[in-house]
Amino acid sequence: MSKRRKILALIVLKAALFAGPALAADDPVVLKDLTAVIALQGQPCGQVVAATKQGDNDYIASCQDGNRYRVFVNQGRVVVQKQ
Repeated sequence: MSKRRKILALIVLKAALFAGPALAADDPVVLKDLTAVIALQGQPCGQVVAATKQGDNDYIASCQDGNRYRVFVNQGRVVVQKQ
């Protein structure tokens, strides 16, 4: 993955995570941002249909194609792990 895509993914995820504590995990904006981050990491998903917030900068995203991913920030880097 190119350096630009990694940086863009980090920016998108941080924007979603720091948008405000009142945001629910199933907020359409958060779902859209998680969809973008997963796609930029090159993982199959289609669209994120549900998300559960695990903690600060840590989500479990469920995709319309049945895949589930943990999306989190580790040492300033966005990580997408298939569950």
